[in-house]
Amino acid sequence: MTQTKARTLPLSKRGMSFETFMWAFTRLTALAMYGFILTGVVGALIMGAQHSMTFVEVLRWALVSNVGHVEYSNVPDISPFGSMLWRLVASGMFLTASSHGVHGVIVVLDDYFGKESERKWIRILNMLGFFVVMPLGLYLIWTA
Repeated sequence: MTQTKARTLPLSKRGMSFETFMWAFTRLTALAMYGFILTGVVGALIMGAQHSMTFVEVLRWALVSNVGHVEYSNVPDISPFGSMLWRLVASGMFLTASSHGVHGVIVVLDDYFGKESERKWIRILNMLGFFVVMPLGLYLIWTA
């Protein structure tokens, strides 16, 4: 009976490359988004019970905890919705989801561009777009 070679490298020889880091980053940001969504759902249920929110308002608040979602609703007092906690939750969700999405776009586009120079420009353009959209989104969250 012949012994087959292992198809994977032992842990001591793998090392920590950029690709390994980005693989872990993708998984961790996905878990972080689940945490932010769970925080939003629990918060929406608590806030909805206190302020007689409809089911649609609870869902809108759960997915994007922005005070603009309840501003034009039947909720009499929206000041608890504009607290520092909810702005931090919304900012965390926005930054986590956008960085996760930008990395996903880069990974997908890497499959379509063969030359290293093309890949480099696609990555630069995606990161540039991220750094343009990031302050705009945070500005909207904190000034709404």
